[in-house]
Amino acid sequence: MTPLSNQQKQLLFDYCIGLASEKETAEAEQLISSHKEAAEIHSKLKAAFAPLDSLEPQPCPDELAEGTIWRLNNLARSSQLRLQQLLAGEQSGRVAAKSRFWRNLGEMVATAAMIVFVAGVLLAPLKRARQNYWQQLCQMQLSRIGRGISHYISDHDGRLPAVATTTGAPWWKVGYQGKENHSNTRHMWLLVKGDYVSPSDFVCAGRRQGRAIQFDAAQAKNYNDFPARRYVTYSFRIMGDKSQKGCRPAQKVLISDLNPLFERLPQSYSRPLKLKLNKSLLTFNSINHSRRGQNILLCDGSVRFVKRRRIGISEDDIFTLQDTQIYEGCEVPSRETDAFLAP
Repeated sequence: MTPLSNQQKQLLFDYCIGLASEKETAEAEQLISSHKEAAEIHSKLKAAFAPLDSLEPQPCPDELAEGTIWRLNNLARSSQLRLQQLLAGEQSGRVAAKSRFWRNLGEMVATAAMIVFVAGVLLAPLKRARQNYWQQLCQMQLSRIGRGISHYISDHDGRLPAVATTTGAPWWKVGYQGKENHSNTRHMWLLVKGDYVSPSDFVCAGRRQGRAIQFDAAQAKNYNDFPARRYVTYSFRIMGDKSQKGCRPAQKVLISDLNPLFERLPQSYSRPLKLKLNKSLLTFNSINHSRRGQNILLCDGSVRFVKRRRIGISEDDIFTLQDTQIYEGCEVPSRETDAFLAP
């Protein structure tokens, strides 16, 4: 087996600390699943970073942030001034002794090392603060969607936003604009068409590849669904024939961050969807928050962040159907207790 290149090792490191793009994440996961050395490196990195997961990120006090920035600015200014002085001395007519040169070089290296050290110390807290910020923005968006659903229910005799679908309809065809009600996202598009929810709220703040729609409700009426996958990065509960159409019980999950099974869908609607579960698909959290977990919206309007896919006393996996290993994009739950959020 070919040894990993330095670039591939860097990719694995970026993936483990959550700095990889969506494309890089896919490349890293493919590499881990197909290369023994990559899998070993991934396992060691995850073990090394595991203690950080137990730390709860806390808001940074304004005075601490200002003080840290002030100190970093002073360090940068003093380092730059010292570097200029050293360079000026080297360019002067008097040639310093060789020992002097090495001492100056040592000071420059020490200064650079200090800057690198400070940056390394601050990287992890800043990364976690950024992730926490996106997580909270996502929760705010889901709360607004929840309020929009509540208002819709009040205006429609207690009914959830839903379009009429036929048995076997392909719920994975996000963005399909034909007359047939295929995509599972068409139900939520009613909230946009009715001006209950802004279309921008359907793109998770933590999803780099998402893109918010910028138009008003009048323009939305010209569409039957979200224009494309990149304009909706959440997954919605699929209602089966035997599922209750109302919003009870209160702890039922209605919406979650994007289901990891259906991150990449066929580009052409004429191509079939066929997906077989594997170990990775059974364990991955949503990509929206770097696989750390997912926000979920419950029927009672509450939003919470969960680090596991299995919810409730029954430990039901919200991203898969019970007793189903292969998905063709038309399956529905056969029982009320089987939550399934897609696509």
